[in-house]
Amino acid sequence: MAKYSTGDSGGGTGESCELCGSSGVDLHTANVAGATLEVCSDCAEHDDNAKTTGSSDDSDERDRRKRAAQNTARMQDAGKGDPSHWEDGADYDEDQLPYLVDDYGQRLTNARQEAGLQLAELADELDIPESDLLAVEQGRATQANVGGSVIVTLEDFLDVELSESR
Repeated sequence: MAKYSTGDSGGGTGESCELCGSSGVDLHTANVAGATLEVCSDCAEHDDNAKTTGSSDDSDERDRRKRAAQNTARMQDAGKGDPSHWEDGADYDEDQLPYLVDDYGQRLTNARQEAGLQLAELADELDIPESDLLAVEQGRATQANVGGSVIVTLEDFLDVELSESR
């Protein structure tokens, strides 16, 4: 009789499947959830040691799991803070954007217009990327990752208050 028998106590082919209870069937030894059981051919598919048939579903599942593991590894690597991919831009740790007043964009636009300068002229004069200047005027300095030095330069040149830290 099998180790975890749920069927009758008779021997041979008269035993019952230890998973479904079917009796009078040919039994096979299978490892199911860590237990060695005598199971029928229908329940043999639950054998942990059974080899995969190599079907496309199994292959697709393995590929999906592999890609998921690779993506997880990439995300963990990106979270380690390697700044080498930022070296082309400003160093925002040293050039942090100050806390800006609520209407900083409108204040800058008014100051620039009072100085009689076009957006491109001011950008050229101060050697600031026009896209950064436009982002500040539109009130999206934080989203555009404009450096604090840009704000300080604009405040000094146009004599306008854009941040609360000055």
